[in-house]
Formats: sequence, C-alpha cells, structure tokens
Amino acid sequence: MNSQAQNPLRGIAMKVISVVVFLGMQTFIKSAGEGIPAGQITFYRSAFALLPILGYLALRRELSTAFRTESPFGHLKRGLLGVAAMACGFYGLIQLPLPDAIAIGYASPLMAVIFAALILKEQVRIYRWTAVALGIFGVLIITWPKLSMFEQGGLGASQATGALAVLLSAIIGGLAMVQTRQLVRTEKTATIVVFFSLTASVLSLISYPLGWAPLSMEEKLFLIGAGFCGGLGQIFLTESYRHADVSTVAPFDYSSIILGIVIAYFLFGDVPTWQMLLGTSITVSAGIFIIYREHQLGLERKAARKASSPPA
Repeated sequence: MNSQAQNPLRGIAMKVISVVVFLGMQTFIKSAGEGIPAGQITFYRSAFALLPILGYLALRRELSTAFRTESPFGHLKRGLLGVAAMACGFYGLIQLPLPDAIAIGYASPLMAVIFAALILKEQVRIYRWTAVALGIFGVLIITWPKLSMFEQGGLGASQATGALAVLLSAIIGGLAMVQTRQLVRTEKTATIVVFFSLTASVLSLISYPLGWAPLSMEEKLFLIGAGFCGGLGQIFLTESYRHADVSTVAPFDYSSIILGIVIAYFLFGDVPTWQMLLGTSITVSAGIFIIYREHQLGLERKAARKASSPPA
C-alpha cells in the first residue's frame, strides 16, 4: 500500500460519502421510476455515470490507458451480469420501500462468498459458511412477509415481485463480484469501471424496442442525476480504497440502511417493519463478521509469507 493509502480516517470519510451519493442515486430512481422500464433506467444510470468517471480519469491522467484491455470478453461478461443485476435491482427498488430494497441487497456479498468457493475454488471455512447461512436467514426474514403478499394482488403482489427481483439482483450481483475478482488479475480499476459503464450503456439499449416510456423533463433530470450520482459514488468508493484497507472501510457500507430509513421516512413516508429491522440486524452482523474474518485471514497470509521469506 502506498503512502497515500495510510490515512484510514480519510478512507472512511470517502466511503461514507460514497454511501450517501449512492443513496442519492437510489432516491432519484425511486422518485422518477414509477412506470419507467428498468432497462431505460439502467441506460441512464450507466450512460450518465460516464461523465464524472471520464472527467476523474482525465484529471488523474489515466484516461489514455483506461481503454487498454487484455480481456474484452471478460468485460462483456461483467457487463451482462451487471446490467441484469441493475435492471432487477431497479425494478425492485421501484416496487419496495427503500430500506427493504437496501436490506435485501445486502445478500449480494453473501452470494459472492458462495460463488467464489464454487467458481474460483477459494477456501471458505466453517466460520464464514456459518456467517453466510446466518446472513441468508436474515434476508429470508425480510423477504418472507413480502413473498406472502403474492395472493393479495395489487400493491401486495407488486411488493412480492419487487422482493424477488432484488433477491435475484443480489444473486447476479454476487456473480458479478466474482467476475470482477477475475478481471482485477489483469485489468486496471479504471479499465474495469470504464468498460462496465460503456458495455452497460450499450447492452441496456437492447430494451429500447420493448418500449421505453416517454419522460417528462423532471423525470429526465431525476434519471440523469441518478446516473451522475452513480459515477460520482464509484469515484468516492475507489478513492476510499486508496486511503485505507478494504476491511477498514467496508463495514461502513452498512450505514446505508440507517440513512435509507431516514430518507424513506421523510420523502416517501415509509416506516420500517420489525421483520425488516430484525432481518437487517442479522444480515449486517453476518456481513461484518465475514469482513472481519477476511481481514484476519489476510493477516495470517501476510505473516505466513513473511515467515517463509528468505533472510536478506
């Protein structure tokens, strides 16, 4: 880690800012998204995210190298998974209260642990498997009341479908995380970010013939703002990892549920249920334990490498 990275407080601040900005993105989408197809939302989210991202890379003088890749098909695969995850997530976000959509989305890193073991053959021991199982149990506590609303029709059926969509988004998002882990072996972060936004913009256009909704100026501004916030949030997230270890800043991702509850209450009048609060508490606890365990294993691997290094 370079000297710039030795500033954990700054890294934490950048992480919290990214959480706030991503929540702004979700709020914009929820404000504009009623009746707007998920593919159309995904296009705006991806295309207008490029504006701050390209500006940021130009400022860092990394723009010329960001388009060099050794894995074009890997980026295409990442784009396909990302578009599918975003489309499902945005559909569910429109149908569900904001805190519920955020909480169910916490299943994504749990899915990533499972897929990393199955696809990348990473060793996952009993501690992390237990945490994953506990986290999934928490997600089920949140989603089960929603799924039981299928038979009610109307708003109940919409929320049930939305819960399934966000859950599917979390599963696909877990696969996308694994694909990103494969890409980072050969690709720069800037390349991954740029190619994802480009491929997602192009792939989401496929939904255009299925019928995009005519948008008012207010709806366009909301969606453009969502895209800009998405790109800006990615920049702050990247910067947070420049200044602190992942294990230091990652737990602050869960602050989004607290902010989400506040925003949802004041803007949309949503009041969290006890099932959502209980399930979220369990899922967040499991997620934080997995982060802690990853950190401990990282220290163990570092100590092992140091012990096995020949003397100078």
